[in-house]
Amino acid sequence: MAVSWRQAAQHALYGPDGFYLSTHPSAHFRTSVHAAADLFADAIGALLERVDRALGHPDPIDLVDVGAGSGELLTALTTRSVPSGLGRRLRLTAVERGPRPAGVDLRWTAEIPAVTGLLVANEWLDNVPVDVAERDSSGVDRLVLVEPETGAEELGPPVAAADADWLARWWPLVEPGDRAEIGAPRDVEWAAAAGRVRRGLAVAVDYGHVSGARPAVGTLTGYRDGRQVPPVPDGSCDLTAHVAMDAVAATAPGAVLRRQRDVLRTLGVTGGLPPRELASVDPAEYLRALSAASRAAELTSADGLGAFYWLMQPRNTEDVLP
Repeated sequence: MAVSWRQAAQHALYGPDGFYLSTHPSAHFRTSVHAAADLFADAIGALLERVDRALGHPDPIDLVDVGAGSGELLTALTTRSVPSGLGRRLRLTAVERGPRPAGVDLRWTAEIPAVTGLLVANEWLDNVPVDVAERDSSGVDRLVLVEPETGAEELGPPVAAADADWLARWWPLVEPGDRAEIGAPRDVEWAAAAGRVRRGLAVAVDYGHVSGARPAVGTLTGYRDGRQVPPVPDGSCDLTAHVAMDAVAATAPGAVLRRQRDVLRTLGVTGGLPPRELASVDPAEYLRALSAASRAAELTSADGLGAFYWLMQPRNTEDVLP
């Protein structure tokens, strides 16, 4: 039986046998953390240091990773990037619905705790399930229904009430066949997550779009074994869609939207090549620096990860934005 995309994706991703509870998701897609965990962790460490100064060095100070996967970001940070003076005060929390992986020694929870410090949600909002709308041949915006086992679609009832209001404001459809992901659930989830920050900074990092640059046919897709595949909500693949970042930001008082390449450069990830003379003086160090530059270039590429958006929302503090 065909159901709404939001219902189907919720079960496929987070149901008892869902993708995020029964597999190791990082095997299926590549995030900034997987591309260069060390450099991304360095940047998060630098940002945490700014937050710590702005808050007057609280004890404890939190770093909370929402949608932590297998804990790669926090693990990388603990091994190399904890700013001096934070060690004893730093409280790390991984928020993830799946179980703690073996050998990962982190505070692990399914619920976002109260935060004094920094909350980071890296590629979390794109996995919050949403409904899909399509304009039919009569100019009516209808929900798209999907058969979970096959991915076959059909048009359902007209979009109504709050969802219709969201489409009209943030993603109005124009021509028959135009599609949109109705991002209202993501707006709600972010408002709740950021609301857990008592003092500090909430950051959402994701691939997305803003008004005036919406894709005409939507962005819903799947990933399996590192490859993009048709989105079939049967639990066998990741289901993801780009985030309407300006709509999310509208729920976030004082929020700032910036591109990842700009934020990371401010935080010290530049991608600059090491001097050539280093190759003859210290070949091993030259190769390490060259490798770091390559990973930094991937994180800041205007055509790749560098195009991600950072939504940064200060909470009851000032002077924390990079």
